Amino acid sequence: MAQYVIGDIQGCLAEFQHLLAKVDFNPGTDTLWLTGDLVNRGPQSLATLRLVKQHDGCMQTILGNHDLHLLALHYGYGKLKRADTISDILNAPDRKELIDWLCQQPLYRQQANYVLVHAGIWPEWTCTQAQLLAQEVETVLQNTPEQFFALMYGNKPDQWNNGLSGDERLRFITNSFTRMRALTDKGAMDFDYKGTLSDMPVHYLPWFKAPNRQNTDKTILFGHWSALGLYEANNVVCVDTGALWGGSLTAFNLDDKSVVQTPSQTKLNFENLMHKK
Repeated sequence: MAQYVIGDIQGCLAEFQHLLAKVDFNPGTDTLWLTGDLVNRGPQSLATLRLVKQHDGCMQTILGNHDLHLLALHYGYGKLKRADTISDILNAPDRKELIDWLCQQPLYRQQANYVLVHAGIWPEWTCTQAQLLAQEVETVLQNTPEQFFALMYGNKPDQWNNGLSGDERLRFITNSFTRMRALTDKGAMDFDYKGTLSDMPVHYLPWFKAPNRQNTDKTILFGHWSALGLYEANNVVCVDTGALWGGSLTAFNLDDKSVVQTPSQTKLNFENLMHKK
């Protein structure tokens, strides 16, 4: 019995299937944790979504920003972008079943000393608090999705306070779990920086290096930050290694911390990451 966490697939089905073969994945005994962004920008979003849904018991995902974008489009909000590759899902005969299943996926999973999120956890939140805040969003998303997606998009507020309420509260929680990378020296989320740690401006820092971070008691597994690549330090593990952009798709074994990777088969330019992620 093996447990793996796999980085953002984003419709790169060939890489996903190759990686499963390399780790000799057995759906009867093994378990996958997927960091979200199952779909979009890659060539086979529909087939990827169908495969993960089919193996729902052993392939467990959380929602990423691209997954939420798909859901928003289904419910009539947001705009289809030129680089999006999710039209096949929106036109699929099993669209409703796929959307209903995806809408039930959480923002946060926890098992023993591991936590799975797509992008990160706001540094001021404990893991216990983060789990409760994720459930606030999940409740609205699963019960009144039209209400949620009508006001999901936006970058404000970019700082947390316990007095946030209503749509602003839900938007901040969602952005923290699904879009966060860098923080400014004012303690605010910056949504523009998508580069490497070495290129990060001096007045920025990654969310997981924030002073007095309150969620270091567990190892946080995440994706979303392709330019960061495979990273293991500061009680976090990033496993998004840019399969979509010419990098690789990564599986991290939670039992022995070994790493297995398969190279990208896509033709997208890695440099476009700074503009399209």
